[in-house]
Amino acid sequence: MPTILKINKILNKTLNVIVEISIFLTKNKGAMKHVFISLSAAMILTITACGPEESADLVILNAKVFTVDRNNPVAGAIAIKGETIIAVGSPEKIAGYVSEGSTRVIDARGRLVIPGFNDAHVHFGPLDPDYIELRYTTDPSVITEKVRVQVARSKPGELIRGGHWEHEMFTDKKWPSRELIDAVSPDNPVMLSRADGHSVLVNSFVLKASGITRDTPDPFGGEIQKDPATGEPTGIIKENAMDLIRTGAKKAERTPGEEAERTVQGYLLALREARELGVTSIQIPGSADFAMYEKLLADGQLTSRIDIGAPLTGEADRLNEYKELQKKYPAEGNWIRFGYLKAFIDGTIGSGTALMFEPFADNPSSSGLAMMPYDTFENMVVTADKMGFQVGVHAIGDKGNNWTLNAYEAAMAQNGKRDSRHRDEHTQTLLLSDIPRFAELGVIASMQPTHCISDKKFYEKRIGTERSKGAYAWKSLLEEGAVLAFGTDYPVEPLNPMEGLYAAVTRKERLGEEGEGWFPEQKLTMAQAIEFYTLGASFSQFMEKRKGMIKPGYLADLVITDRDLFEIPESEIMKTKVDYTITGGKVVYESGN
Repeated sequence: MPTILKINKILNKTLNVIVEISIFLTKNKGAMKHVFISLSAAMILTITACGPEESADLVILNAKVFTVDRNNPVAGAIAIKGETIIAVGSPEKIAGYVSEGSTRVIDARGRLVIPGFNDAHVHFGPLDPDYIELRYTTDPSVITEKVRVQVARSKPGELIRGGHWEHEMFTDKKWPSRELIDAVSPDNPVMLSRADGHSVLVNSFVLKASGITRDTPDPFGGEIQKDPATGEPTGIIKENAMDLIRTGAKKAERTPGEEAERTVQGYLLALREARELGVTSIQIPGSADFAMYEKLLADGQLTSRIDIGAPLTGEADRLNEYKELQKKYPAEGNWIRFGYLKAFIDGTIGSGTALMFEPFADNPSSSGLAMMPYDTFENMVVTADKMGFQVGVHAIGDKGNNWTLNAYEAAMAQNGKRDSRHRDEHTQTLLLSDIPRFAELGVIASMQPTHCISDKKFYEKRIGTERSKGAYAWKSLLEEGAVLAFGTDYPVEPLNPMEGLYAAVTRKERLGEEGEGWFPEQKLTMAQAIEFYTLGASFSQFMEKRKGMIKPGYLADLVITDRDLFEIPESEIMKTKVDYTITGGKVVYESGN
């Protein structure tokens, strides 16, 4: 035994030298940098193989670890056992957890390691291989051509779906109309959603099947856009008016087995996209298929953790059903959990349906649309809060956000104060006087940074410069003590977190632009943006003590990127790729680099 101790002391001294060389070479870029770092990692493994202090299943060495743990903000290595991080520290310390033959070692070669991205607001589900993707389209004729191609490979009567078009990106910036697609789709229903999902372009086939004519009145909280000259529907249907749509579609001729397999493959495609982008946690507002995610988990195919919410209601019977779902998918779970209750109070700025105190600058006849009367809304919030539910409300306009805060305040006054962590989903346009209320009421600002750089091109046209000062006010909310949680609102925006980080720190067009960005006083640092995309998002789901930091005892959800987000110029942020995604201690994606 004394001999072994003496050998260990000698080996530890050698190890110290090796680590110092490794750190020196990591800081000094040279042609042999990666060779020597890899060599030092190999020597560490050889030296420590004779006696690890505890055997880890996975070890990451020679990394630049941004932990989001303010008590230990940076480190050089991580040890993982099972689903849990067991140690964070220097390569020298963590090498002691390596057991030859049973520990997988990733040599990060100086790359950045951060917590896995937690998308706090994502409409996640199976991808449709036939969906017509129209994101970033600038020429409306492209829509015509894509619909023509899809119709040609579909049978008469089959529904043609697509979307993510943004008319503000069209060269003429005009709303599209049914004439754009009618000629190429006489025998098929066509539905093409706007990027925000709050408006849809349909063809005449759908209008006829729905019974929508020039005489059809607008429902509460909805609009059937009509040609001002003829009074005929243009094909644009907004908000609650979409409930009137009947497609008259024929079902595709697939057997139940084929349909089921197609659905499973759609989920697997979506999960693959998520893990390739480093998204290890997903919070779905509204509702989703619990059973499908259970099946994927049982089959070992679930590679992102899932929270699934439900629509907000004031009906006691329905709320009691939600209580049963909470028991089945409890907050203590790590993979599939019941989330929050979601409501809509208004529409969007892009569709001109966000609820504003004053009329739109470019449409003085409208101040947007409320999705329900305020009294009905407040009653739903108060009732759900009384039963202990977390509530999240889609709020875009300054009045919509004000109503949301008022309803939460009413719930607190009637039911008492608790750690409810109610959420304001999007928090896009605020009265400056409402900003301090988030911290005062304990309301989480659940925001999607890419909305800012997508919408800023038309924001001031819609609501003017003065009201735009309260748009995407990340820094102001932070300075007033609010908690921010970041996400994407996918598929409204791309799922890629790198676009969100870029938006948060630049507030500039995706293609870049001169100057300091749109209302640059609201820009965040990269450290803040990553924190809100990880720890902030975890706090919003009551998991900040288990997830969102790289810290012993936390779930091992990690991302290794191909470049250092803290050092690269802003033009490279969106070019950054994920080299490894680790969920629950398992490598679920690696690029091979």
